[in-house]
Amino acid sequence: MKTQRQLLNGWGRTQKVTSEVVDLKQITDIENIFSEANGAGVIARGMGRAYGDAAQIAGGRVVIQEDRIDDSQLSGNHLTVHGGVSLNSILNSYVPKGYFVPVTPGTRYVSVGGAIAADIHGKNHHLDGTFTNHVSQFELITPTGTHQIDKDLDEDIFWATAGGMGLTGIIVKATFEMIPIESAYIKMETRRCTNLDELMAVMLGSDDKFRYSVAWIDLMAKGGDIGRSVLTRGDHAILDELHGKRAEQPLKYVANTKLEAPKWIPTGTLNTVSIKAFNELWYRKAPKLRQDQIATLASFFHPLDGVGSWNRIYGNSGFLQYQFVVPNGQEETLRKIVERLSAAGVASFLAVLKRFGAENKGLLSFPRPGWTLALDIPIGQENLSSLLNELDDEVLGVGGRIYLAKDSRASGPTIHKMYPEIDKFAMIKSKLDPNGLIKSDLSRRLGLI
Repeated sequence: MKTQRQLLNGWGRTQKVTSEVVDLKQITDIENIFSEANGAGVIARGMGRAYGDAAQIAGGRVVIQEDRIDDSQLSGNHLTVHGGVSLNSILNSYVPKGYFVPVTPGTRYVSVGGAIAADIHGKNHHLDGTFTNHVSQFELITPTGTHQIDKDLDEDIFWATAGGMGLTGIIVKATFEMIPIESAYIKMETRRCTNLDELMAVMLGSDDKFRYSVAWIDLMAKGGDIGRSVLTRGDHAILDELHGKRAEQPLKYVANTKLEAPKWIPTGTLNTVSIKAFNELWYRKAPKLRQDQIATLASFFHPLDGVGSWNRIYGNSGFLQYQFVVPNGQEETLRKIVERLSAAGVASFLAVLKRFGAENKGLLSFPRPGWTLALDIPIGQENLSSLLNELDDEVLGVGGRIYLAKDSRASGPTIHKMYPEIDKFAMIKSKLDPNGLIKSDLSRRLGLI
């Protein structure tokens, strides 16, 4: 077990803290980690893609497992891997064998343990739900011992852990269902929508015909163009839809980092002017309608992963991501929020809208049926804090919530109102961790335990 003190932060590169990082080689060492915690706190960390302070603990211990897939096991469509294994490793190993992960977010650099802890969602939530919907069991190590958790037999612990942000224990192994595929390609449709009303109408009318759907929105647009967007939808391509070299090697999977963001970029490079210009270009280059286009899995699901350390483009001050969901029937609230963001000149080149389907039983799981908007915002924009606090109130007022895996600035009272089962979560956690050894900066900030 190798340990060293390191300066850590989330993907947004804010809230830097010093922690003792434990590079875990042997699962049996976890018991020693808990016994030596001395109240400073322990939290697991996957690939470091939580945007805020969910996978760090100032002055405490942060546990990182190996991204090791060499002893993974596939039984039927069910894959069993260690908690530290990344979706990237799984895709590299299993796409060539004809399998895809059931759910992936916008990055493949997420560990399986992190996928469960954040109960990640993707472009297919409207049909397939969250990652944890496809998990059948996992092994959880806590200060009270090792627990084999079955979805059907251990519902309380299972659904407290799903979306529980790593606060119930360290997930060291998990079994989940994979999707059989015929190719490493997506047959996709790209459609340009002139405003938010047109976009929502198209999504409501035909999203269910596609397994995957996501829309990029231009938050800088004004007037009748507010919410103008590019909607991208698709399904896994079958063999009959491939031609040429693609048909010769249908399961060839290529996902490379093509560029590396510079280590130093001046703060403020991404501003209202530069992002407005980018958004104009991005919207204009999109076709009004293009159907039956064949795209690689990497370009469709993880375009930003093609740029290594892309979070550096926001400069040393970093950025925050704000993601919320409002229920179906609250389209007017979504429209109002987009209008407020546009009027405030919020500079976000990455703003994506998706539809959520049915929610699961996760006590702290984020998705619920409705609309979810996520946007990256550079730190330093004028009056940003007060604006987001007001948007929190708008979201809360209609029964919505914000995503804990993306949050870096919400207040504890607001989160407790958005997640009314926090008390039940805390009760289940206390049985697994009676001395409160497992905690994070996020849990302390929001009073989750």
